[in-house]
Amino acid sequence: MGILNKSRVVVVGGSSGIGLATAAHLATAGASVVIASRSMAKLEKAERHIGNVEKYVLDVTSDREVESFFQKLGSFDHLVTASAGVAVAPFLEMSIATAKEFFESKFWGAYRLAYYGARSIAKNGSITFISGAASRRAAPTLAAGSAINAALEALGRTLAVELAPIRVNTIAPGLIETPVWDDFMTEEVKQAFFSEASAKLPLKRIGKPEEIAHAVRYVIENRYTTGSVLIVDGGYLQV
Repeated sequence: MGILNKSRVVVVGGSSGIGLATAAHLATAGASVVIASRSMAKLEKAERHIGNVEKYVLDVTSDREVESFFQKLGSFDHLVTASAGVAVAPFLEMSIATAKEFFESKFWGAYRLAYYGARSIAKNGSITFISGAASRRAAPTLAAGSAINAALEALGRTLAVELAPIRVNTIAPGLIETPVWDDFMTEEVKQAFFSEASAKLPLKRIGKPEEIAHAVRYVIENRYTTGSVLIVDGGYLQV
């Protein structure tokens, strides 16, 4: 039987995109999965896709809600932080308020989850952050997101030392086809962007959420992996 069999895994942001793919993948591996996100409608839709899961409405920007969530949840084995908003704009055109909201959701949200959740994680358990390959490659319009991703990776390395023997790793995806793109692109613009980006990548395609889910499973199951940043980017950083 695998490491995940009968383990309890919490996937925050598990109702869509990378989080949903991860929750589904880990469930098929035998894990007992808990998903949380802001939308009950999305959670119910995710439950229909995954099957038997625990589900909770959770706002990761609230200390009170995050602390209460883990108090209700009790002990578990692994935590995956996949919740994130998105903000893309030229540096001088993005308001400070918008950048702060992005940090509050993706960086401070993950920070809160680790802070309040670590106390309930089994000693042979793990935390997995989701950052992004933009942390390592400068690109216009991505100043806030790049900084957030780099901060998450630094946090992961530090917590791997401080929270040991709990293992802490970060997955850095490249361009992945998830619903988040629909928040700021029309379908026509998105497909044109994907086509242009795919042509530049060594693998000539955009990644799938399931491919990131597979990477999450690896860092959970490999008990000698901690403090690592696993890049899954289709060669994005090579071109």
